[in-house]
Formats: sequence, structure tokens, C-alpha cells
Amino acid sequence: MSPINRPFARTLLASATAVLMGVSALSAQAETRVTYKSASAGTAYYQMGVELSEAIRQGTDGEVVLTLEESQGSVQNVMEVVARQGNYVFTTPPALVTQAAAGEGPFAERPNPRFEEIRGLFPIPAITMHFVLAGDEGVVGLDALEDKHILIGRGTFGAREAERYLELFEMMDKVRIANAEIGSGPDALKNGQIDAFVTASSFPTPNVIETAASMPISLVSLTDEQIEQTGAARQTIPAGTYSGVDQDVETTSLPVIAYTTTGMDDDTAYTLTRTFWERREAMAEETAWWGGITHDMIGNIAGTLHPGAVRYYDEAGIEIPDHLR
Repeated sequence: MSPINRPFARTLLASATAVLMGVSALSAQAETRVTYKSASAGTAYYQMGVELSEAIRQGTDGEVVLTLEESQGSVQNVMEVVARQGNYVFTTPPALVTQAAAGEGPFAERPNPRFEEIRGLFPIPAITMHFVLAGDEGVVGLDALEDKHILIGRGTFGAREAERYLELFEMMDKVRIANAEIGSGPDALKNGQIDAFVTASSFPTPNVIETAASMPISLVSLTDEQIEQTGAARQTIPAGTYSGVDQDVETTSLPVIAYTTTGMDDDTAYTLTRTFWERREAMAEETAWWGGITHDMIGNIAGTLHPGAVRYYDEAGIEIPDHLR
């Protein structure tokens, strides 16, 4: 290169570098980062976070990035609203949001006005009760548990609900409760050490799939009256979800909702909600538990929806209860 062209070349290189830096800066500004806090690593709900993160990335062409954070549970997720700013999304059963706003339950000693800034986005797979028995009937009534040796575990939501139901329906004296952790349920059932076990998770849940693949099982299906008596949300496990269970199973569940706060701008809340619903079927093709999400489950949300989410539901023609607006 001749000396006379070198200054021109340097100018051209500097201009190109400036352009590239400008493009990078614009890209960084265009990318919206969202913190997503759900559960501890290795759990089904953490895996859902991984899947949701990828769905949001694909659905927004990388313009919205969900960064997963481990959590010790739903109470922690809600409690962190006090300190979090901006785009914070977390999962929790709606009852905890109600308790936080009222300064009750686990929030009684640490009430905070910021809890009133919590806003709903969309439902995620619910924690669903499974009463699993040995036997090839497929679907049985609650009375099939009579005279059975049952493992319900201890200290978990599923264990507390199972005990509550057995007492509610006056069956506690008609069953024998196994003294073991719920994780041993599938093996204990296969080995004939117990007749049934109870587990609570989003469906299809791996420990029930594993059990059904190795032996005939049946699931308890509750009547409409029994579901109403429990006061819990109804949940249908569709026929064919588990091997050998060829009819719908009516049971109960604890709804779980993705929430944010008023610190999130309307456009981001709109984009997250729209992308979730638009990608839900694709997610269900990869992992079946997303297939259980329906528009009816929006009604389980406690508090009110984020205005950005309301904009999407109205735009999509999805009915939402007036009290959520």
C-alpha cells in the first residue's frame, strides 16, 4: 500500500470499528434481560424454567433472555419481591401471593408494601395429586384405598394433602400408613412392600411413568362431590397419560403461577405472556407437562394481572375474570 493511502485506510478502519461498536451497542440495548426464579436445580420446576427460557429465546429471536436462578422455594421467591427491581419473574402458588399482600402466614413477621406490587402473567403446570395403586383396573375410586398399606411420605405438600384427604373422607382408620420417604414409593410398590403411594408433581410425573412401565397400576379418580369437599382446584389427568390408565382421572392440584411486579414495563410483560402462549404447544411436544395448561387456569391467579398481560389476553380474545384486571 502506498504511503498516500495509509491515512485513508486507517480512517476507513476506524469508521468500520465505530460502526461495529455502534451495532453492538444497539444490540445490547435491544436485548431485554429477565430474571426467572422458580426452584432448586434438579427439580421438575427448574427443568420447566430451562424449557421456558429456551421457548422465550426462540419466540423473541433472542430479544428477551430469561436468566434462571435457583430457589429454595416459593416463599423465598415471593419474599425477594421486596429487594428486586425491574424484570423479576418468579413462580409460586397463588395462595402465597394472597398471604403476602395481607401480611399473613410466612409473611406475618415481615410485611412489606411492595407485596402489593405483585402482578400475574400466566399459569405453569400445577402440582397434581396422584394416588397410585398396584393393579390393572386403570381407574378406581377412593374406596379402593381401604385396607391398603399406603406410603404418603412426610413434610411435603403431597403428604400434607394426602393426610388431609384421608381424614376428610374418614379413611385414616381404614388404611395403614407406611413409615418411609416418598422417594422409595415406586420401588416399594414394585417389591410388594406397599399397596399404594401418593405423590404430588406436575404430570406426567417421572416416578409414576417409571412405575407404570414396569407393572400394572391404577390411579384414584375423585368424584365431583369429593373434589368440592377438598376445596382444592380440579385437575384432569387425560386418558393415556400413563401406561394402562386409559380413562381420564379427576383429581386435585395446587395451581402454580408465573408472577412479576409493577417494576416490569408493559411491553416486556406483553411479550413474555404472548410468547408463552404462542410457544406452549411446541413446548408440549417436547415435554408433556406443558400440555395440561389451559386458558381456564388463568382464573387461578391471585391478585391482579400485569397490564401488559391484560393487553395480550384482550388482543387474543382470551376471556379473563374482571377481578384480574
